[in-house]
Amino acid sequence: MSEPVRAMWMRGGTSKGGFFLAEDLPADTAARDAFLLRAYGSPDPRQIDGMGGADPLTSKVAVVSASDRDDADVDYLFLQVFVDQALVSDAQNCGNMLAGVGPFAIERGLVDARGERTDVRIFMVNTGKLATAMVETPGGRVRYDGDARIDGVPGSAAPVPLAFADIAGSSCGALLPTGQARDTIDGIDLTLIDNGMPCVVMRAADLGISGYEDRETLDANDGLKQRLESIRLQAGPRMNLGDVAQASVPKMMLVAAPREGGTISVRSFIPHRCHASIGVLGAVSVATACLLPESPAHALAVLPEGRSLRLEVEHPSGSTGCVIDLDDAGQVARAAVLRTARKLFDGELFA
Repeated sequence: MSEPVRAMWMRGGTSKGGFFLAEDLPADTAARDAFLLRAYGSPDPRQIDGMGGADPLTSKVAVVSASDRDDADVDYLFLQVFVDQALVSDAQNCGNMLAGVGPFAIERGLVDARGERTDVRIFMVNTGKLATAMVETPGGRVRYDGDARIDGVPGSAAPVPLAFADIAGSSCGALLPTGQARDTIDGIDLTLIDNGMPCVVMRAADLGISGYEDRETLDANDGLKQRLESIRLQAGPRMNLGDVAQASVPKMMLVAAPREGGTISVRSFIPHRCHASIGVLGAVSVATACLLPESPAHALAVLPEGRSLRLEVEHPSGSTGCVIDLDDAGQVARAAVLRTARKLFDGELFA
């Protein structure tokens, strides 16, 4: 058994995982990853010998440290601990876990609470981009209880709005890494897009499904998953991601017309299992694809008018709302989402 490591477990948005100070984890990457695999119980489909929840959404890590940057308070490195592989990946960001970074930074004393609301400026190490989390701090303490509700999480909690700027091309180098809104792979029209999360957006109907199936039905559809993986492996190099066989990106987004009054309906594969809802930055990328006239998603979307657009991305658990602001040229200038977070425990972790 290892020496104990200080850790805080939190729900961030519709994800859950361990939050660590960088100084509390091994500095060597291989040693750090070996510790996390033991701590989470991977590789094992049940993760029975660790803290993982047998699901990619509950097998996540946030590593946080004070930032040396003038424009950020803390640095946030996201790590995905694979459930059934001995693999820890930093190839993507996680906007859901991001919701817990601000509260965690205040709890650990990296950021002082300032008044009724504390804005925490976060440098997202995985993508080199910035976000701001707005944390309620009445009386100088993080507030977790509140009236904000997000689909995919029962009950309510204090709101944690997240604002993003300049996230286009954060992993792929451009919003549209191929330079166009419509590409074709294996005979399927799709959009290769990165507005904070690399995604392949395609019509569900083109793959022989309605796009309204539940998660269990899609996870059991081996033929569909094989087709998605073939497309994903070919999309990786086109998106400047290289060989993605062992990577958690790009995410695969199957879209259909909305049925609950939203903008678009989506089933998200992350990348090999269907998401119970959708990742924050995945929702932003899908919503952005809907705004591109040549995108396969555009014709299915129900879009509002104006420069500040509230777009609801429907998913199996409800919907995720995004606010996308456009500049004078009609390009995405800023994106924001509403999340919540909750502290579950604070203590020592053994591996």
